[in-house]
Amino acid sequence: MDISKRQFLSKVATLSVGAVLVPLSSTSQAGINDQPPRRNGETGKRWAMVVDLRKCIGCQSCTVACTIENQSPIGQFRTHVDQYEIQDREHPENITSLMLPRLCNHCDLPPCVPVCPVQATYQQKDGIVVVDSDRCVGCGYCVQACPYDARFINKETNSVDKCTFCTHRLEAGLLPACVESCIGGARVIGDLNQADSQISQLINEHKKDIKVLKPQAGTKPHVFYIGLNKAFENRINGQSAVWQPK
Repeated sequence: MDISKRQFLSKVATLSVGAVLVPLSSTSQAGINDQPPRRNGETGKRWAMVVDLRKCIGCQSCTVACTIENQSPIGQFRTHVDQYEIQDREHPENITSLMLPRLCNHCDLPPCVPVCPVQATYQQKDGIVVVDSDRCVGCGYCVQACPYDARFINKETNSVDKCTFCTHRLEAGLLPACVESCIGGARVIGDLNQADSQISQLINEHKKDIKVLKPQAGTKPHVFYIGLNKAFENRINGQSAVWQPK
């Protein structure tokens, strides 16, 4: 850890030990709306992703490809696929499976951005939320603020880590590792500001079936799901993989 990080953390500890334990995931709507100016990235673009759950087979190739591409520590993932078994209460013999790919939602109103005390977490002009690991002090405020459990403290760098839509690949004209490796073609990424892009056409075609996770959080997430059971919209905080929805 460099000197600046040490100095900042020592000041945080001096100010208040209890402050670190504040549940920032309950950030007020006013705080979410108070977003700093966007910087870097491509002006005029708005990157987003559609995940077609009808095509996801839970192979985890996206998880593996992301880990290799971004060199995440063992046991820590920028994206992963949760598997659920749904049992019909009226007909217990009827059991279906649901695969739910998870990643940063690159929200239009990301609650992780305004809580960062050193502006290490910021949103690019193209909508992608990134982390400056050199500036990050590992305080964890943004980890608590994220309603999608999409951030973690990298145990090797001691800074926050998360999905970036592989922005370094997008800038080079390549697809994110998870999209490129998806066997079933379940993940589609594109520019929503481009009317004839594949993702824009896909969203228009399935407008009635498009869902996002935790819509009530008011963050305007830009990872959209096709084929998501409504019961799963808010059930993403580490509950058992096998459950019986009401």
